[in-house]
Amino acid sequence: MSDLLNLPVTTLDGQPTTLGALTAGRAALVVNVASRCGLTPQYGQLEALQQEYADRGFTVLGVPCNQFAGQEPGTAEEISTFCSATYGVTFPMTEKVEVNGDGAAPLYQQLTEVPDASGEAGPVTWNFEKFLLAADGTVLGRFRPRTEPSAPEVRAAIEAALPR
Repeated sequence: MSDLLNLPVTTLDGQPTTLGALTAGRAALVVNVASRCGLTPQYGQLEALQQEYADRGFTVLGVPCNQFAGQEPGTAEEISTFCSATYGVTFPMTEKVEVNGDGAAPLYQQLTEVPDASGEAGPVTWNFEKFLLAADGTVLGRFRPRTEPSAPEVRAAIEAALPR
């Protein structure tokens, strides 16, 4: 089991837990999200992936972040209401965190060490950067913000990551 699964996280409703408890032995697509971003419509595609693959051992994990142009300014309640009312989000979400810099959440301190398909690691570049984790917490892929959740390469990676 990966160290990532033991990392502490707090749910959007304030409950302390671990990444492993939130993903519950499933492959997971961890995404830093924001409600007021040009990429916010990706929520719809993320929810579609959740609906399509949940029964096969997969979950999306939304991680609100306000570090990019202040595009996630709301409270936990406002974020939750926006996500459910606008996009019908059913996947788990964490509290709002920082993904870059000295205040980065422990999860993102480790995730940002993982390179993308071009071999580039380092800071999250914008809202909706995606990290695919195997059920054991191994990071299998990193997809930059403009790569849509429904992109063939994301879907193929999810299919390959599903527990057999």
